Amino acid sequence: MALAGFSRFHRPPPPPPLHLRRPSASARASAPSVSPLPRALIEIERSRVIACLRASDGKLAMEAACAALSGGISVLEIVMSTPGVLEVIKGLQKDHPSSVIGVGTVLNAEDARKAAKAGAQFLMSPCTVMEILVDIQDNEVLYIPGVMTPTEVLFAYNAGARIVKVYPVSMLGGYKYISALKKPFPHIPMVASQGIATDSIEGYIGGGASAVVLSDAIFEKEAMRQRNFDEIQRLAYLATLLADRARRPRGQGYIA
Repeated sequence: MALAGFSRFHRPPPPPPLHLRRPSASARASAPSVSPLPRALIEIERSRVIACLRASDGKLAMEAACAALSGGISVLEIVMSTPGVLEVIKGLQKDHPSSVIGVGTVLNAEDARKAAKAGAQFLMSPCTVMEILVDIQDNEVLYIPGVMTPTEVLFAYNAGARIVKVYPVSMLGGYKYISALKKPFPHIPMVASQGIATDSIEGYIGGGASAVVLSDAIFEKEAMRQRNFDEIQRLAYLATLLADRARRPRGQGYIA
C-alpha cells in the first residue's frame, strides 16, 4: 500500500491544551447543560449528502448551486477559493433560507470568521486547523475538521469536534476504510470525502459514514463547463434518491 511507510515518518499531533480537552464521562454527567446540536449537523446526518461546489466565477457558482438545491440537495458546501464565495453565500442564504450552506477548504481562522459573518452554517477543512476549532467553540457554526488516521480522529474529537471529515477517503480504501475506523470510534460521527461516486453512497453509509461529500458526482466537470444546469439538477436528484435509499432499513422500499 502507498501509505505503508507513513507511520515511520508521521508524528501524531500533540494533545490539545487542557482547556480544550473533552471532559470525562463523569464530568459531562455533572454538567448543568449541554449545548444544542447545530442545525447543520442535524441536517447533515438526516440528508446523508453534502454537495461540494468549486466554480471559476461567482455567477457560475450561484447558478450551479441553485440547480443542485432544486434537485433536492439540502446541504451545500462552496469551496473558499471560489471567486466571490462570500457574496454567493449571502445570496443563497437569502434565496434558500431552509437550506444549510457552508464553506469548504477553510484553512485559517480569519477566513473562518469571514465565512461565518457571511452566513455560513458550517465550515470544512482538509485537515484539523486548531485555530478554527478554538475560535468557534460554543459557536452556532459547525466546524468539520479533516482527519486521516485513527490518531487524528481521536485528537480532533477530544479537541471538541462534533463530527470529522475522513479525507482523502478514496485513496485510503473507500468505504472499507470508513468501516474500519468506525469500529474503535462508533461514537464519533464521520463524513466521507474525496472521489466518491453516487453508486457508492450506499456502501459508505452502510460502512458507518454519517454522510458523504459529493463533488464531481453532482457538479460534473463538463456540465459545469457548458453551464448545463439541467444536468446538475438531475445528478443532484439522483444523489438524494440514492442517499434516501441508503438510509432506509434493508427490505424497505422507496419511491422513485
